[in-house]
Amino acid sequence: MVMKKLFDQVSEDCSKIVTNSYSTSFSLATKMLHPSIRNHIYNIYGFVRFADEIVDSFHNYPKEELLDRFEEDLFFSIQNGISLNPILNSFQHTVNAFSIDIELVHAFLRSMRWDLNKKIYETEEEYKAYIYGSADVVGLMCLKVFVKGDQIKYNELESPAMALGSAFQKVNFLRDLKDDFQGLNRTYFPSINFNQFDEHSKAAIIEEIESDFEKALTGIFNLPTEAQFGVYTAYKYYSKLLNKLKITPSVQIQNARIRVPNYQKMSIFASSYLKYRFNIL
Repeated sequence: MVMKKLFDQVSEDCSKIVTNSYSTSFSLATKMLHPSIRNHIYNIYGFVRFADEIVDSFHNYPKEELLDRFEEDLFFSIQNGISLNPILNSFQHTVNAFSIDIELVHAFLRSMRWDLNKKIYETEEEYKAYIYGSADVVGLMCLKVFVKGDQIKYNELESPAMALGSAFQKVNFLRDLKDDFQGLNRTYFPSINFNQFDEHSKAAIIEEIESDFEKALTGIFNLPTEAQFGVYTAYKYYSKLLNKLKITPSVQIQNARIRVPNYQKMSIFASSYLKYRFNIL
């Protein structure tokens, strides 16, 4: 059992490395979580990041076969409590430790599978189903960790957690418009022609995101103490990114990926910490 504990630690270290390597903003926010839950959020991020890489990045490889194998290995690991893939091994540990609903995992993989072939989301129903699977359920997986098995608290915060996941995903869609539309030939927002993307189209998307953020904020204030600062930091970062997108001309969004510089990220952290430290969130 000593060697199994070592293997599990190495697996969690791998998920942490994935988080730190792929997302400085999410990594920074995760560092603000209490140590008792921090590694579990790394484990969730490592899993969703690798699945996303399969469908978005591995263009010279058999994506569908890779996703099939990844999914098969995942469910084997959840059932048996181990995987030789360290990312899946760390994720299954979190799933089993917090009794994460397996349907959340199925919904996530369903959205990832759509990314293999589906290019256009023409209806509101398709759009909402994709966002639920790709983002909302990730927020719910994290919420399971945050509340540490308190089902009453989970039920109370379920809707705000989904709204926050939706807001984060829609900000990413708007930020990544150039890569998704020009690089992957994907359009997620229904009823918007990205060949004629203009200020009116951008304003409609931003209004939708701001509504999601408004729903999410009350939930953040009611999170357990161990999670509140980290989630609030992520919220402030994405709010800053949305504000940058808001003042960036639509034509520029089509031609460049808008970012928040590292010095501004640190400013967000410092401001969030002061508000948290003095209980004025």
